[in-house]
Amino acid sequence: MTIHSDVTGTVPAQRGTDQPRRPSQAQRFADGGGVLNVFSHGFLAVWALMIIGPLVWIVLGSFKTNAQIGGSAWTWPGSWHFDAFARAWDKGIGGFFANTVIVLVGSLALTMLLGAMAAYVLARYEFPGNRVIYYFFVAGAMFPVYLALVPLFFMVKNLGQISPLLGLNSYLGLILVYTAYSLPFTVFFLYAFFRSLPTAVHEAAMIDGCSHTRAFFQVMVPMAKSGLISVFIFNVLGQWNQYLLPVTLMQQQNSSDPDHSMLAQGLMNLALQSGYASDFPGLFAGMTIAMLPVLVVYLSFQRQVQAGLTSATLK
Repeated sequence: MTIHSDVTGTVPAQRGTDQPRRPSQAQRFADGGGVLNVFSHGFLAVWALMIIGPLVWIVLGSFKTNAQIGGSAWTWPGSWHFDAFARAWDKGIGGFFANTVIVLVGSLALTMLLGAMAAYVLARYEFPGNRVIYYFFVAGAMFPVYLALVPLFFMVKNLGQISPLLGLNSYLGLILVYTAYSLPFTVFFLYAFFRSLPTAVHEAAMIDGCSHTRAFFQVMVPMAKSGLISVFIFNVLGQWNQYLLPVTLMQQQNSSDPDHSMLAQGLMNLALQSGYASDFPGLFAGMTIAMLPVLVVYLSFQRQVQAGLTSATLK
């Protein structure tokens, strides 16, 4: 403790409790921080407008008529029409939607189960070849999917000779391909997350007699909940919007075969069905139907996504 004397007397002050003064807003701008913040926030605002603008335009266009869209595409609907959604559904969007949901449920279940188990083993256990397997998954994440379209086509076609359930235009065949396509990123993301989890909890579970399987499902998986939800959302976005793989593998071998096309293929078919007499409100309605599930899933779990992206760096 030191004593500072002045005209009025003495005032005790403790140096250890003095708080550093925060720079004022003018000082932050003088140092360049304010300019950087203005630039970054302005860039993010422009980026948000570039993303939200087309989405709002599509949703509003689904409630218009062709005449209203041709007259002024950017105006508010003069009268709200809902028949475009019925036309889009009748033209096959409902069936394509159901096909996509079936494939997505199967592929996400396999991707999350196999990806979490592989990432957990690679992150928590040391064994010969550990790093080789990990880098093998990382290399798979850097491999462009369009380079593998031709080999994938013949591979799935050959699997169809073993069982029709695994061949072209089959749900199971596309589920396996989606799983293989999504595993590298899933393992890469969850590997870093499992390494950030505390080791003491896992060791305590093993000392208490927990098996490796039980420790994984009952101890480590609940602790990695935010990371699992984050990678789950990314896989939903990637697989829901996939176009190249379904258009290559979901091909009808005979005219009598059922149409198992995915939603992205259905939207393309909807755009090409009417030729020059395009039904823009029906197309926009189909795109709105395709967007709604993804938006609902993301908005429902956005807090978990943010927590999963930041928790690994904070621990």
